[in-house]
Amino acid sequence: MPFDPTNIGEIKVSPLAQLCADGAWQLELAHDLNDHLLIWITRGQGRVFLNGQQRGFGPNSAIFVPAGTLWSMEMGRQCIGQAMIIPASTPMDFPEQAVALRIPDAQDQAVINAAIQAMQNEQQTRPALWYRAMQAHGALLAIHIRRLLSAQDTAQPKLTAAQRLAQGYCARIVQCYAQHASMADHATELNVTPTHLTRVCKAETGKTAGALLTERQLHAARSLLVSTDLPMRDIAATLGFGSAAYFTRFITQHTGETPSRLRKQARERLKKAA
Repeated sequence: MPFDPTNIGEIKVSPLAQLCADGAWQLELAHDLNDHLLIWITRGQGRVFLNGQQRGFGPNSAIFVPAGTLWSMEMGRQCIGQAMIIPASTPMDFPEQAVALRIPDAQDQAVINAAIQAMQNEQQTRPALWYRAMQAHGALLAIHIRRLLSAQDTAQPKLTAAQRLAQGYCARIVQCYAQHASMADHATELNVTPTHLTRVCKAETGKTAGALLTERQLHAARSLLVSTDLPMRDIAATLGFGSAAYFTRFITQHTGETPSRLRKQARERLKKAA
């Protein structure tokens, strides 16, 4: 039977900078993705927040973010890398959990660089069956990373109560951010006090529980402003705000700009980039 490329989603490889084409907020605000994401850092350093934990990264680091995982990233000025977006429906052997993996061996680095380069070439030239070749290269890359992870995965300690709570809270943010539930509401559902939840999140993630929730709501709001032409009242309703006026106050308070101004700025940047 002929291969039918419509059975898999399109894998995309791009420079890391394209993930924040509209500004650093696209990476620095806590959010989750509908697709899986693999980031390969080739130069520079920074910090990444992954599902309730924060850690640093440097050159030759592979960061895998499964779909539906709360995450964010702060990059230094010299940070360079590649991003690979994998549709969640595409079967591959990437880890099931979020991973930030330092890869010191030059041979392993060469394998990853070669796989990404091959995928870039397929994506740019689009020869016959390029779609299938992208999946094949991606599958081999996933296997290599799983092998590296297994080799480094010595006996891992069990999660502490604080780590479990931080992860549980992150999962609730992903599921419920558009319902406009308060941090106290989430604390109640997790059977802890707001004070305890705030203290644990600050210790585990470097951010308070309230800040994480606000960041997810703000990222969703700015994303809709940039990527859609929805009226403000519709965006407000989609994200659980009581009114367009409340939504406008929220955006202005946290960005210093009105929603309409942010949308206009994004459109202007898009025209310049075209």
